[in-house]
Amino acid sequence: MNRIQKFFTQIKGLLVHRFFQVLLFIILGLFAYGLMFSNVKPERVQVELFKPAEQTIRSTKTVEDTYKTEQEKEEISKQVADVYSLKKEYAKNKVDLISSIFDSAIEVNKETDPDHKEDEEKEDKKEPVKTDAQKVSILKEKLTDEVNKNIEESVFLALVQADEDELKIAKDSTITAVNNVMSSRIAASDVENAKKKVVEELGYMSINGDMKKASTSLARTAIIQNVFFDKDKTEEQRRKAVESVEPIRILQGQIIVEENQLVDRDVYRQLELAGFLNTESTIYPYIGLLLFIFLTFAAFYYYFYYSISKKDNKYNQLLIFSLVFILSMATMKTVSILADLKNSNLEYIFPGAMAAMLIKILLNDKLAVAMIILLGSYGTIIFNGDTPGNLDFSMGLYIIFGGLTAIIILSRPNFKSKVLVAGLLMSLINMAFVFSLIFIMDSHYTRMEYLYYAAAAIGSGVGSAVLTMGLLPFFEAGFGILSSIKLIELANPNHPLLRRILIEAPGTYHHSVMVANLAESACEAIGSNGLLARVGSYYHDIGKTKRPHFFIENQMNEENPHDRLQPETSRDIIIAHAVDGGEMLRSHKFPKEIVDIAEQHHGTTLLKFFYHKAKKQDESTLEAAYRYPGPRAIMKEVAVIGIADSVEAAVRSMKHPTPEKIEELVSFIIQDRISDGQFDECDITMRELSIVKHSLCESLNGIFHSRIEYPEPDKLEQKVKE
Repeated sequence: MNRIQKFFTQIKGLLVHRFFQVLLFIILGLFAYGLMFSNVKPERVQVELFKPAEQTIRSTKTVEDTYKTEQEKEEISKQVADVYSLKKEYAKNKVDLISSIFDSAIEVNKETDPDHKEDEEKEDKKEPVKTDAQKVSILKEKLTDEVNKNIEESVFLALVQADEDELKIAKDSTITAVNNVMSSRIAASDVENAKKKVVEELGYMSINGDMKKASTSLARTAIIQNVFFDKDKTEEQRRKAVESVEPIRILQGQIIVEENQLVDRDVYRQLELAGFLNTESTIYPYIGLLLFIFLTFAAFYYYFYYSISKKDNKYNQLLIFSLVFILSMATMKTVSILADLKNSNLEYIFPGAMAAMLIKILLNDKLAVAMIILLGSYGTIIFNGDTPGNLDFSMGLYIIFGGLTAIIILSRPNFKSKVLVAGLLMSLINMAFVFSLIFIMDSHYTRMEYLYYAAAAIGSGVGSAVLTMGLLPFFEAGFGILSSIKLIELANPNHPLLRRILIEAPGTYHHSVMVANLAESACEAIGSNGLLARVGSYYHDIGKTKRPHFFIENQMNEENPHDRLQPETSRDIIIAHAVDGGEMLRSHKFPKEIVDIAEQHHGTTLLKFFYHKAKKQDESTLEAAYRYPGPRAIMKEVAVIGIADSVEAAVRSMKHPTPEKIEELVSFIIQDRISDGQFDECDITMRELSIVKHSLCESLNGIFHSRIEYPEPDKLEQKVKE
């Protein structure tokens, strides 16, 4: 074990105690707090009224500018025009008045005209004929004093002198003209024009001159203002206009004053509103940051210590997660400082997906997603442009989106072995996402700035992939992790041990490849690591290379040496291949999982052939003496490989395998291992064993399918002649 592994093993030993577990989270929290402290520290600026600002100042919070809001409301209120209401009843009243005057005149004429009285009334009364003055007096008595006051004497005289027909014609014409004019809006300034209009309408009336003048005078008198200022409606309109005014705010991140800009009273007032002129210190940002960090790490503490059951795996995951977090946060802060120094958007080059890719490859998807969400959340604070209180949500989205993209890409088949290809693909997606943010914010940049953003996005994707490839070996060496990339390297046919099997034990090599195909399909069917099963199967019989000819698959038309050996000797040779295989793999520094497969794939099964052979020679032979030393399978992958190993050898020895025979054989082997207790230390379930059986049968039927029986050469020649 190298020094790195020893160091991390010692740390894992400390993490067994709850005190050191809590201490680790406290250290991580303090580390994050220290990096983000300057990004939330309240900023105090030195500005003086009517002097240029020494720096560009952005608002750290969103506040309402009440002064400007009130100014805006006053301006909007002044812009609301006065509301004038039309009094429609005025037109009806004037029409009724004109009608009453003419009706009264008609009545007077009837009462005073002898021609309108009955003959008896004429003979009895024989009243003298009324003069025009008397008729006018009678007419006035029928009207009110207010009406009489507004009508000229000449009008009364014309009314009493006209006959009934003339009065009716004049009445209709006058009422029509007055109604037409009064139906339209007449403001105070428009009254005279309205009177002229009614005169024009009556100019075409076909009656004598005096009656026309009287009608015109009455019509002019009837025309009055019918539109008046409506105070209530005006106030209502102004109130609605004022309520529609949105409060004017100084937005978080908004530039209040540019560098070297004169600080006038308006700018000074805004700085005061934003709290930059407040000399009192506040601890709320520090408390907020502390609470935020506490909540995030409390969630991770709960996950690590209540959701992960295997202790050794738990401590491994915790240490890897902590190291990747520290590395990513340090990189993030460094990029942030460089971006501030150069006053550019260098933050888009941050390789945020590196953390997601490392956690995805080394641990699992859940922790990878959790890590990238955590980094995205902290990124909104660290990349706030050193403006305390600001949160750069666009940068947080960029980090989260890039990390999730990396996780999805690496979830595709064979992409774990092509991290650089995944990084290139992620670069294109990052670039598209950056441009989507720019276009959504409707930002306007030069062509060079667009190229800069594209280069930063590409650099982020490629940088994440390169860093992932560079850091993976250190994590694998330090924690003894068997990653997918490492497995693919071990599966290379040019590996020295695989070439040794191929050269020294070709039959074993072919057998191992067949077992690998069977085990991989079965493991993937139950959700286990198919790649581990394949690679483990390649090396599970590496121990046979020490004595290859003592194993039947390597005996090419040779005499079986076991026929000349005692059962005890044959037993020792056969059993030794599992032990020898483990030692050989350890000497070549193979991962523990591969070593376990070599040692455990036979478990403690019985060498039945040699046991029964020995039993015939000596009845006192103990069964335990002819069992493999074990240990039994602990991982599901080992259990599946053990079944596939026995099944492949048994089916290959069958003369005419059929689907029915294969299924019966597989069922027998699995049931035999269950009854022998070979799965007692493994968490494989009966349902999963049923799935394994189905998968093995399908694979074996594809391999050992029935073939066409070709005729012998002489029979074939005879058939051709026929």
